[in-house]
Amino acid sequence: MGYPKYDLREELTVRQLVTFVYKEFPVHFRSRGESHDFWEFVYVDKGKVEIEVGTGREILQQGDMIFYTPNEFHVGHALDGTAPNLLIVSFVCDSPAMRFFEGKTFRLKEGERQLLSCLLQEGREAFDPPVDSPLMSLPRRNRFASFGSEQVIRNYLEILLIQLIRTGERGGSARKPFKTVLSNENKALAEQIIAYMREHLSEELSIDKLCSQFQIGRTRLITLFKEETGGGAMACFGKQKIEQAKSWIREEKLNMTEIGERLGYSSIHSFSRSFKQAVGMTPTEYARSVHARSVRGTKTARPADQAAVEG
Repeated sequence: MGYPKYDLREELTVRQLVTFVYKEFPVHFRSRGESHDFWEFVYVDKGKVEIEVGTGREILQQGDMIFYTPNEFHVGHALDGTAPNLLIVSFVCDSPAMRFFEGKTFRLKEGERQLLSCLLQEGREAFDPPVDSPLMSLPRRNRFASFGSEQVIRNYLEILLIQLIRTGERGGSARKPFKTVLSNENKALAEQIIAYMREHLSEELSIDKLCSQFQIGRTRLITLFKEETGGGAMACFGKQKIEQAKSWIREEKLNMTEIGERLGYSSIHSFSRSFKQAVGMTPTEYARSVHARSVRGTKTARPADQAAVEG
């Protein structure tokens, strides 16, 4: 007698594993930032980290998990002097159901943490070196692993993903997308960076230097200035220089060469070109226009500077 076969439906399937590491990071840990064409999640087992993705940032602590979608740039660093322990798993899964994880973080419940523990235990068994070894970088098969160990990893991972989706659909542990960062936070950060620029007008600032100084990613810095100022960070820095130059010209305490030097320009000609591009007139022409409206007289730029800045 023949029996019909019932095909079990697969909602999502993990096709390949890319990385699987459990690591204690140093207190001053900061990732360089990366993007890749596969999924990744990071679980904080100890300590505290700040994660940046696009224009958003999220502070995660013990028990929190974040997902990175394929080709999404992300940066992370340790917070509050902690040496965080992180479980990082990246994998290939083409299921449409994975869209659920876009832009979400999770506070894991006891059952979900237990699944992670089982996953980690199998990772110690399946790979050589084990996932919690400092030597672990990419998975390499352990020929002495127990029967079916790699398949068990896949099963635990799929069950974890399914459980998170189920919990989220019931209004459980899934948080709101963290990309909806409060606008006042962005405004406050932009003001801090602009204040820093004003204090360092004589220096050669760069995007990378500002990112390092304020511990943020390039993408967030660029997007932050676009949203808060309508332009780029370096354009804002150049504008701060010009505004300071105009102020010093009005005060009439420095000649044009001194102003250019204090603002970090390589020569008075470079200063004059930048000033004219921004203001529409040379520094000397601006000085004359100011003096013409001033009740303090018609004092002009010093003769030694006049020819240079008008050239």
